[in-house]
Amino acid sequence: MLGQLIVTGVLVGSVYSLVAVGLTLIWGLMDIINFAHGDFMMMSMYIVFWLYALLKWDPLISLPIAAIVTALIAILSYRLVIKRVVNAPGLMALLATFGLSLFIRNLAQFLWSPNYRFVGESILSGKRFIIFNVVIGLPQLVAAFGSIVMTLAVAMFIKKTKFGKAIQATAQSKDVAELMGVDTEKVYMFTFALSGVCVGVAGTLLSGIFPVYPESGAMYGLLAFVIVALGGFGNIWGAFYAGIMIGLAETIGGFYLGTQFKYAIAFLIYLLVLQFRPKGLFGW
Repeated sequence: MLGQLIVTGVLVGSVYSLVAVGLTLIWGLMDIINFAHGDFMMMSMYIVFWLYALLKWDPLISLPIAAIVTALIAILSYRLVIKRVVNAPGLMALLATFGLSLFIRNLAQFLWSPNYRFVGESILSGKRFIIFNVVIGLPQLVAAFGSIVMTLAVAMFIKKTKFGKAIQATAQSKDVAELMGVDTEKVYMFTFALSGVCVGVAGTLLSGIFPVYPESGAMYGLLAFVIVALGGFGNIWGAFYAGIMIGLAETIGGFYLGTQFKYAIAFLIYLLVLQFRPKGLFGW
């Protein structure tokens, strides 16, 4: 049984990690807590659902469209809301993203009602395999694999490309980066788009597993906040490892203590770690 719990925890935690990677990019670069991050993911889940309901497209086929549209939503949010509070006091930016989150959530409820919607059949649904008595669902495995690949791609992009180095330079010092010729405005907008791609992919991978409704991204956004704080602000691999840790804690703790406590366990770990490592396990 412990093997089953560990495998399940790693699969769940991998998806958590990808959601958190998008958030940690924004946090590390702009020092802004984006409360609408989970709502971007909810929008990607709706995009996948409607492509399935209207055109019978499988979520895997809808993935690039959902990622691109979610990135465009993120860019639009940046230009209309975030851009105006980038240099404002932190509380103002916090309230702006909180308001943005409420707007997106209520817009979804107005347009599509609060009812649960499901992607009924997909290429992966119902398929599973067993290794050493450990049951692995194919949708969960593909979601975890896709999340790991996406996280690796983002990390390599930040580390290896010229634009990634511009993001690192802007995160360290916006003024110095501008003196070196970096267009920080462009960097901010692109990073918001990249964050949208991360949650767009995560939402697509989850849409075939979980129901789609206006609140479906809320808990993921909250868990992403916890994971980013645990992993260290702006640390992509820190977010990845912390996401796996939260997935394991949630799965194993939920099994032994009851599923009603699984989120409480994650938040308790967060509080305990912050007592000794205020900048997270991998922060400095």
